[in-house]
Amino acid sequence: MVILRKRVAGLSEYSLDRFVGRAKRATRLRGTVSVLVTTSRELRVLNKRFRGKDKPTDVLSFPSIFGSVQGFAGDIAISGDIAARNARQLGHSAADEIRVLALHGVLHLAGYDHEHDHGEMARTEQRLRKSLGLPVTLIERISKIERISKSPGATEPTSGSTRSSKVSQSQVPNKRIMSHALTQFSGATIRTGRTR
Repeated sequence: MVILRKRVAGLSEYSLDRFVGRAKRATRLRGTVSVLVTTSRELRVLNKRFRGKDKPTDVLSFPSIFGSVQGFAGDIAISGDIAARNARQLGHSAADEIRVLALHGVLHLAGYDHEHDHGEMARTEQRLRKSLGLPVTLIERISKIERISKSPGATEPTSGSTRSSKVSQSQVPNKRIMSHALTQFSGATIRTGRTR
């Protein structure tokens, strides 16, 4: 299920749902994935509530808690504001940027963790980016920005790109499923219908 609380030119709920389905098949992820595209303000609230970080971020992934709901893989929340800003700076469409972030989120739900897997997620994301026809991936971008910022005489990057994150099971209070938080912002009931 996809909810676009933040409208993005060239992107519909249906087209993003189809893309997420392709990404799930490519990663062999099973189960329903709910995606919320919303504002930076709402991502900041989620980031603070579930990760203790009082700042907006581009994408958050919330895996199903220990398989507690049969057929449910997890949730992804994306900032349409940050996606639009990054897309302008990187020279591609906001719709493509949302897809890049959705792919990154799906990889986290499939068990990848770029902070601890010695480049496995980055390699997989790069391979899938090419097969799914996406511009440069999130990890490739972050790595490039970090290399530039560490070079002599460099200043802090101003891209507005922030580190995306997977919310671990231990970070979710009372082992609650993220769909409840997504529902709070969406004003809609999250159904567990299958993503294509």
